[in-house]
Amino acid sequence: MKPIVAIVGRPNVGKSMLFNKLIGRRLSIVEDTPGVTRDRVYGETDWNGRTFTLIDTGGIEPRTDDQILTFMRQQAQLAIDHATVIVFLTDVKTGLTASDHEVANMLLKSGKPIVLAVNKMDSTGAMNPDFYEFYNLGMGDPVAVSAVHGHGTGDLLDACVAYFPPEEEESEGADAIKVALIGKPNVGKSSLLNRILGEERSIVSDVAGTTRDAIDSPFENEQGKFLFIDTAGMRKRSKVEEDIERYSVLRATMAIERSDVCLILIDGREGVTEQDTKVAGLAHEAGKAAVIVVNKWDLVDKDDKTMDRLTADIRRDLGYMTYAPILFISALTGQRVNKLFEMIVAVSNQASLRITTGMLNNVLSDAQTRVQPPSDKGRRLKIYYMTQVGIRPPHFVVFCNDASLFHFSYQRYLENQIRAVFGLTGTPIILSIRQKGDREE
Repeated sequence: MKPIVAIVGRPNVGKSMLFNKLIGRRLSIVEDTPGVTRDRVYGETDWNGRTFTLIDTGGIEPRTDDQILTFMRQQAQLAIDHATVIVFLTDVKTGLTASDHEVANMLLKSGKPIVLAVNKMDSTGAMNPDFYEFYNLGMGDPVAVSAVHGHGTGDLLDACVAYFPPEEEESEGADAIKVALIGKPNVGKSSLLNRILGEERSIVSDVAGTTRDAIDSPFENEQGKFLFIDTAGMRKRSKVEEDIERYSVLRATMAIERSDVCLILIDGREGVTEQDTKVAGLAHEAGKAAVIVVNKWDLVDKDDKTMDRLTADIRRDLGYMTYAPILFISALTGQRVNKLFEMIVAVSNQASLRITTGMLNNVLSDAQTRVQPPSDKGRRLKIYYMTQVGIRPPHFVVFCNDASLFHFSYQRYLENQIRAVFGLTGTPIILSIRQKGDREE
């Protein structure tokens, strides 16, 4: 396992900005509002040849009755439990506070190595005299840093790497299937992730939009290695009023782009809503393998036809995704959750399938014998050959005499013939038409 560095501290001391500076890209939402980072956000970076995982945490409010702040504190505690080294970030502008002392006591009880960093030391030259009061925390020499300008980050990373265990061979993770959990808010994405991982990895609350960032969680079982990306729930655009919510929609879209497989979660009590069709459309347009996961099945009043009826509704409302298998689960009770893994592996393999040109052209020949290509005003479509040019999703190019004669209905027919022979369950197909010039005899 790679070493883990967790950045913790009270709200609004600049943890996310420091995280982004160290990672080198804008992965954490940075907004001058306390409590913007609610969950742990993971990123990977390296220093002096050592690769490690960095965790940005929600700010710790040691004493609070606020539900979300309590969750944030629990998340920070989980990050502390997993960390190799803890960076305790403070703020020179607000000075040493009672909350800093309480957070320091909490961290010291963990028994983990702690590097104390004082942020917002933005000017170079003479040291801000307020810096020295942080020695009162009893954590040794503080490191002066500026998350905005990057001053002192090298010293900070040197101090962290000094606590890393001896380097070991690290080959894990490269072959993991990346799985994005997507869906509208409050559909159970975080609950499903927690059920899979067996820990409170994401904040689970009835407050819609609790998960704001895309969170990466590695997981391994007998089916293989997986990297789960839990995304913020995607709301209708009209409801995206805060900048933070806008970032979250963008983050979910980025998570889809990074993934190999998308789990599209739908609330079994509501069926397919307009928002579900938009979320599923993002995965389809991105060409991602997908499984439609109907969650909260334990809460649905059922008879022996309920599953068939809902399946028919999904096939009707998500007509462009007839290739995606449907699984009915309950993240709360764990019903059928174990079946997800074989489905994820299966659709991932199908999306990576390569078919030889010879086999494709046998299918093409049979298809044309069954249903003759269309003609228009005495000119008939002639299809010369078909070849595969890409995977994830499978991409086929068909060469013909006149692309204008290649009606959409015949493209759909050919796609269905390819699926009938080769399967390709769970993945969209791209069929590109190329005109090769007229070859009339």
